Amino acid sequence: MNQQFNGANMRLARVFHGLSLDDLAGLVGKSRQFLHKLETNGSAEPTAELATEISQHLDVTTDFLYLPSADALREENVHFRKLFTTRSLVKQAAMAKAEMFMRLVGFLDAHLELPPVSIPTVTGVETADEIEQAAEKCRRYWELGLGPIDNMVRVAERAGAIVTTFSSVSAEVDALSYAAGRPIIVRNDAKPSACRQRFDIAHEIGHFVLHQGLQTGCRTTESQANRFASAFLLPRSMMAAHWPKPRGSRLDWVGMSKFKLTWKVSKAAMLYRARQLDLIDDAQYKSGVITLRRTGEALSEREDSQIQLEQPTMVRQALEVLFRQGGKTFSALSQELGWSDMLLEEVAGSQLPSRTKQTADIVSLADFRRKA
Repeated sequence: MNQQFNGANMRLARVFHGLSLDDLAGLVGKSRQFLHKLETNGSAEPTAELATEISQHLDVTTDFLYLPSADALREENVHFRKLFTTRSLVKQAAMAKAEMFMRLVGFLDAHLELPPVSIPTVTGVETADEIEQAAEKCRRYWELGLGPIDNMVRVAERAGAIVTTFSSVSAEVDALSYAAGRPIIVRNDAKPSACRQRFDIAHEIGHFVLHQGLQTGCRTTESQANRFASAFLLPRSMMAAHWPKPRGSRLDWVGMSKFKLTWKVSKAAMLYRARQLDLIDDAQYKSGVITLRRTGEALSEREDSQIQLEQPTMVRQALEVLFRQGGKTFSALSQELGWSDMLLEEVAGSQLPSRTKQTADIVSLADFRRKA
């Protein structure tokens, strides 16, 4: 263990829990200024008793506060939806959760053979046609054909990305992803619609493909990622062939409902895509949007209950292999990460397998790759 106190690790755990310096100062009976010095490496050193007390309040081991820093997550690697409207403290908490989750994924990567990252990148894209071509390229690269995509989570995981959820920040961070090492997509589980979650995943993949190394969150990059998601989920040739064409000036809502259940894309996104491709005019598009609002479907559409939410499996299966085939115990994993068991449960979230799960139920990662 590195015997020098690591203030960066203390700050990471503090921000993860959404605590301010004043909050933590009140818990440990020290001044905000002193804790700030602790977080500025080399400025101060805690006593052994204080380090223990801090670790207990932050759900980490004392060793965690002395571990060398891992590569910190930089904001330019994070694709935040609503970057300019999300409060700074919320963004910091989301990034801290992302960095902690990265440490878990990094541990799994070091001990298991996870699917390799296989996401093509396309640089210098500017026009709508270039974005359409980039989406079509990804479909070909992943051998998806041009038909409906059954499971967007599985597409992302097969490409080596991790899909997860940070429940405690999802109400204020619409969606985010980060591409530092292994790409990770964080969904918003406050959205009850599988279609909207599928679009979010396609949107974040669009950032990986189009915006490698670029700061995103502006209107241009968000519009480009939206166009990519539309083109990826609803290829233009398939829209031209199968979109339920209006009957005169009136939209075919019965046909659109059937189309939605086949392609698993919201009617709102479907209308937007049809307007992009000039399959409907401005008046028909506006009429469609007004109808969705009038019928109470602006946020939740009537077919949503018929489309099952897609659940990630890669991290869960990796942890099952680690626990049951690798001989690792839950508490041993927590200790190696420098976390409490409670913190591991919070970071892994819904992807944490039951501690009583039987070995016979395990699907190996090799099987995962073959069956995906």
